[in-house]
Amino acid sequence: MSESSIHLLDPAPFGRVIPAMVTPLHRDGSVDYEAAAALARHLVADGADGLLVNGTTGESPVTHMDEKVGLVRAVKQAVDVPVISGAGSNDTAHTVRMVEQTQEAGADAVLVVAPYYSRPSQEGIFRHYQAVDESAEKPIIVYDVPGRTGVHLELETYRRLAGLKHIKAVKDATGDIAGAVRKRMETGLTWYSGDDALYLPFLSIGAVGIISVIAHVASSPMRQLAKAFDTGDIHAAQRIAVRLAPLVDAINGTGFQGVMAKAALHERGWLDETFMRLPNVGPTAAEYWRARQGMVEAGLLGESGR
Repeated sequence: MSESSIHLLDPAPFGRVIPAMVTPLHRDGSVDYEAAAALARHLVADGADGLLVNGTTGESPVTHMDEKVGLVRAVKQAVDVPVISGAGSNDTAHTVRMVEQTQEAGADAVLVVAPYYSRPSQEGIFRHYQAVDESAEKPIIVYDVPGRTGVHLELETYRRLAGLKHIKAVKDATGDIAGAVRKRMETGLTWYSGDDALYLPFLSIGAVGIISVIAHVASSPMRQLAKAFDTGDIHAAQRIAVRLAPLVDAINGTGFQGVMAKAALHERGWLDETFMRLPNVGPTAAEYWRARQGMVEAGLLGESGR
């Protein structure tokens, strides 16, 4: 069997490497739609084949409905790849409105996080997604991130969700690789890693790609990693994963992914203004240095900077 005939990865309907895009802001705190469009073009040119807007890394808790709609429109007009919009809340009625309006604005799919903080029962979680499904026209990606939401989606809940018409995929940020194997196999849903550090392990258990923070500055090597894995060159995929490890730690290690993503983009030369809305605070000199060093160690930036 020739190398070119080997394909270990299933098709990725929303893209293989999907940056969870930051939301550029002017210094006065207003959304900079022109900068968002420019950033989207940079990311796609660098290798991203899908984009997520209005996610947590994009400061979704502090942007408003008209801004979310505007971001979808600006990015859709700028690039020709699938654009996913975050549209999740712990208020089911508000989630339904976000789904309706962002899909009307042109989103190709919506990412809906499990209801957070209020910690509903598994039945409550199912009914939340059921209500969203009834209002949706585009595919829904379930976002399972118990470290942020405080709730775990059980296997039986996944089985029920898979029976809903529009639920097609999962962004898995549980860190539970063993559990993901069974959930994916028993539901038939498309699986995406939601954790940069577990990108390669998730590919190995059937994930088709990743919704990523480090892809803001590392989409190209992340696409190379997926290609190497897809063609059976596991050792090459491992080498790329090791090469990217310092960047994963630099961007994600502090827990301030949105802040560090903006810092990395600034150091890369793709984002001039790194202002953030409270309660997040824009990067400090130390955070710029941390982002820059992570890129240098990953071979993405020279020692002198841009």
